[in-house]
Amino acid sequence: MAEKSAPYVQVESNGSQQLGMIQVAPEVLEIVASIAASEISGVASMRGNFASGVAERLGKTVHGKGVKTESMEDGLAVDIYCVVDYGVSIPQTALKIQEQVRQTLENMTSLHTREVNVHITGIRFDAQQGE
Repeated sequence: MAEKSAPYVQVESNGSQQLGMIQVAPEVLEIVASIAASEISGVASMRGNFASGVAERLGKTVHGKGVKTESMEDGLAVDIYCVVDYGVSIPQTALKIQEQVRQTLENMTSLHTREVNVHITGIRFDAQQGE
């Protein structure tokens, strides 16, 4: 199994004592962001790639799909790729995704999130709508 070549993200300790270094794997950040985005009302699914689609068909749950993270000097950049339900306000849903992902990442990792870019890749129509 190939590992990501991206380095671990360094997190500074906020406590009164410096006990050591905290490193967070990029995959962890992607999982946290994916779950946070999935919890927003109106998000139908997260967009995956071919490998995650094959893994899901084989019964494996892929939590980090639809998210790409990039660590920069001035903060973390997150790209979210998702499908929304038909009828929801796309700007309002995207704003909720941005706020939720930023807040969740900062609460769980103490990392400053510089930007959260939301990419709507599709719309899910209700199967009963055409009847």
